[in-house]
Amino acid sequence: MAYFLDLFSPETYEAFSKSKRDTSGFRPRQENMAKRIKPGDKLICYMTRLSRWIGILEVQSECFTDSKPIFYPTNDPFVIRFKVKPLSWLPKEKCIPIREDKVWKVLSFTKGTERNSSQWTGKFRNSLNPIDEKDGQFLEKLILEQSTGGVNYEIDEDEYEKYTTNKIHRLDKIISVSVPKDIEQEIPTRPAQEEVRESIKIQALIANIGAQMGLKIWLPRSDRNAVLGEWKSDSPPLLDILPLNYDETTIKTIEQIDVLWLRG
Repeated sequence: MAYFLDLFSPETYEAFSKSKRDTSGFRPRQENMAKRIKPGDKLICYMTRLSRWIGILEVQSECFTDSKPIFYPTNDPFVIRFKVKPLSWLPKEKCIPIREDKVWKVLSFTKGTERNSSQWTGKFRNSLNPIDEKDGQFLEKLILEQSTGGVNYEIDEDEYEKYTTNKIHRLDKIISVSVPKDIEQEIPTRPAQEEVRESIKIQALIANIGAQMGLKIWLPRSDRNAVLGEWKSDSPPLLDILPLNYDETTIKTIEQIDVLWLRG
């Protein structure tokens, strides 16, 4: 039995909470990672944006592909799936903040680091990252204890509502959209020994082509340092802010495109 990380946004947390809670899903790019996971392994669940531990799911099957909507009403992106059994699934007010002393000072990837730093966030770059057995056992015990009592943690309901529903104003109507959010926050550095993902190499190549054409380049903040490590330009024409006049939700969605070329 092994422990793995399962990331939820507030939106997918709500969707899973309202579902039968018997299936957890991941993006197609995570299929190879999913194949490592076996029945009996446990998924330690974490909610981004709120930065809280939210539950434990025990894997009941090998991974499989299924596009039936669960987490989104249409075009559900989480099609690599497992059958799971919830061992604990906390209501949002009982979800445990990672920055609580009793958590922060124990986990191997947070203890000894500043709470406002980004050093610890590499663990939260992707779902299905393995969790050290000692960390997993600690989190499992903590979450199970919280589910049978524990304390409530304050939540700003107005802010939480913004996380779960994003709206775009169109000429004909107002529509709700989802903004993908798998990453806790920007990762400042890429470990030297980490194997460079093929997609990072391609992003760097496309960025370099755009730069040679005299264009400005946008890269997602979560990929930026890794791409710059491959691009190796002395003065990359990189934008810090997209000069676009759209609503906040649209901007956040555009910001996650792998590479943008901008002229003028």
